Amino acid sequence: MASFRFFIAISLVSLILISTLTPSISKTAKNDDVELDDDEDLRFLEETEGKKDAAPSHSHFNEEDDGDDEYPDLDDEEFGSYHDFDDSDSDPYKEPEIDDKDVVVLKEGNFSDFIEKNKFVMVEFYAPWCGHCQALAPEYAAAATELKGEEVVLAKVDATEENELAQEYDVQGFPTVYFFVDGEHKPYPGARNKEAIVTWIKKKIGPGISNITTIDEAERILTSESKVALGYLNSLVGPESEEIAAASRLQDDVSFYQTVNPDVAKLFHLDPQVKRPALVLVKMEAEKINYFDGRFVKTAISEFVFSNKLPLITIFTRESAPSIFESDIKKQILMFAASNISEKYLPSFQEAAKSFKGKLIFVYVQVDNEDFGRPVADYFGVSGDGPKLLAYTGNDDARKFVFDGEVTLDKIKAFGEDFLEDRLKPFYKSEPIPETNDGDVKVVVGNNFDEIVLDESKDVLLEIYAPWCGHCQALEPTYNKLAKHLRGIDSLVIAKMDGTTNEHPRAKSDGFPTILFFPAGNKSFDPITVDTDRTVVAFYKFLKKHASIPFKLQKPVSAPKAEAASTPETKGEESKESDKSSNGGLKDEL
Repeated sequence: MASFRFFIAISLVSLILISTLTPSISKTAKNDDVELDDDEDLRFLEETEGKKDAAPSHSHFNEEDDGDDEYPDLDDEEFGSYHDFDDSDSDPYKEPEIDDKDVVVLKEGNFSDFIEKNKFVMVEFYAPWCGHCQALAPEYAAAATELKGEEVVLAKVDATEENELAQEYDVQGFPTVYFFVDGEHKPYPGARNKEAIVTWIKKKIGPGISNITTIDEAERILTSESKVALGYLNSLVGPESEEIAAASRLQDDVSFYQTVNPDVAKLFHLDPQVKRPALVLVKMEAEKINYFDGRFVKTAISEFVFSNKLPLITIFTRESAPSIFESDIKKQILMFAASNISEKYLPSFQEAAKSFKGKLIFVYVQVDNEDFGRPVADYFGVSGDGPKLLAYTGNDDARKFVFDGEVTLDKIKAFGEDFLEDRLKPFYKSEPIPETNDGDVKVVVGNNFDEIVLDESKDVLLEIYAPWCGHCQALEPTYNKLAKHLRGIDSLVIAKMDGTTNEHPRAKSDGFPTILFFPAGNKSFDPITVDTDRTVVAFYKFLKKHASIPFKLQKPVSAPKAEAASTPETKGEESKESDKSSNGGLKDEL
C-alpha cells in the first residue's frame, strides 16, 4: 500500500512539472525563428492590421515581357505570387491528360516519367493569370497540332499548382519554355508564335539542312528568307554534309541549305569554279554577303555564321528586339538620335560595327519614335535629339557607359575597344537629391545612396519600387505605418528608391517591389533580400532578427480617461468616444 501511495505521489509531481514546463517549451518553439524579448507585446501591432492593410505576399515569380520591354524597368509590373503549394491533389502516377487537343498536361506525379519516355519534349511553365501565357496558348496549341506525328511532344505545366516542380526547374518568370532532349533541357530562345516554334523544333529533331537542286528553288528561297547559309559541296551525303548539318543545329535563326548544282551556287554569289566545299551567308541587310574561308568543320562554320548573321546595325523596333535580347552576344553599343539627324552619323556607326562582329551588337534607337524609341531612351536617361552613344553590358549585369566626344569613326572604335577591355567608368541614373528628407520613409536617389543606405552606423531597410507597380502601391500603406512606428529609433532607417529613375551598383532588383536590408557595420557585403509576409508585424520581426544594433519598440500609451463628473447619459457617450479614440484611432494609425 505504501509503495502504491509513493507511485501516486511521483506521478502527481511529474504531471505538475510537465504542465509548468509546457508553456515555456511551446513559447520557445513558437518564437524560435525570431528572438524577441519576453516582455515585448506586439498585440498593438497585430490588432491594427486588418485585411485592408495587408499587402500581397512576396512575389517570387515575374511575368516575362516581350521584345523592347526586356530592358530592366521597361517591364510591366510584377504579377502576383504563387498560391501556397497544395499537394492534396497530387495523385499517384496516371497517364498525362490531353488539353487543347495535342498539348500534354504534366504534373509532378507524371513529369519525370513522361520526360524519360520521350526523346524530344517542349514544356511550357505558365500561370493562368499571365497575359503573355494567354497570348502564347493558341500559338502553342497550333504548333502542337502541326507537329503531331513527329518525334516530339509539346506539354505544359501550371506552375501555380506545381510549385515544387517549378522551383526544381528554376522558373523565374512566365512563360518559361524548355526543350528537353533525352532528359536534358535548355531554354527555348525563339519567338512565341506557331511558325517560329515549329521551325525551331523541326531543326532540332530533323537533319537541320535541306537540299537545293533547281534554279526555281534557289530563287524562291533567296526572295522569301532573310538569312540563308548555303554549302556548295562535292556530294549531298558524306562528311561535308554532316559537318554543315551539325553546325545548323547550333544556329537557330539561320536557314541552312546545301547544293552540288553550279547554277544554284552562282545565284548565291559563289563562283561555280570555286574549290569545294565552300560556304556563303546571304542576308537581306546592308552587308548582304559573307564568304566563309575557314576549315570546313562544325565549330568553325557555326562561329562564322554566329559572327555574321546579325546586321551591322540593328534598328530598335518591337520586331527586332528579340534578336538583340536573345543573342548570345550580350554587350551592346547604342546610338540614340532623332531620325532627321541620324543619316549624318549612321555611316560611321555602321563602319565601326565591322570591327566588332561577334563581340558587340550595334543598335540604333530612333528617339523621336514614341512607341519604342522614346521609352528605351527614357530608361537609359537619354534626353534630346542626340546623337548620344552608350555602351551596355546586357540585362544580367546592366551596367551603362556614356560616350563623351564627337561621334567619329575612330572615336567610336576606340570606345568599343575600351568597352571590351573594361576600361570605362559606369554611369548610374539619379534624380536630384531632395531638398528636405524629413519624412518617416527616407527618400533615396542614386546620388545620396551612399550617404543614407551605406551609412555603417545605421540598419537600413530599402524598398526599390516603380510608380506604376500595383504591388508597390498596395505595399505603401503598410510600409509607411512601419516607418511611423520605428521613427523614434535612431539606429534604424526605413527608406525607398524609385528604381525606374535611380540606379546604384548595390541596389539590384529582380522586379518591383524589391526590398533589401543593409545591416549596420556590414555594408561591404551583399544586402539581405527581405522574403517575408508584407505586414507591419512581419517586417518588424525581420528587423529584430537581422538588425546589427538591438532596438525595442515601445507600445504607444493611450491618454487617461477624464474623471470629470457627468450624468449617466453623458458619461456613457464619453465612454464610447474614449473607446473609439483608444482603439479605432490606433487602428487608423497602423
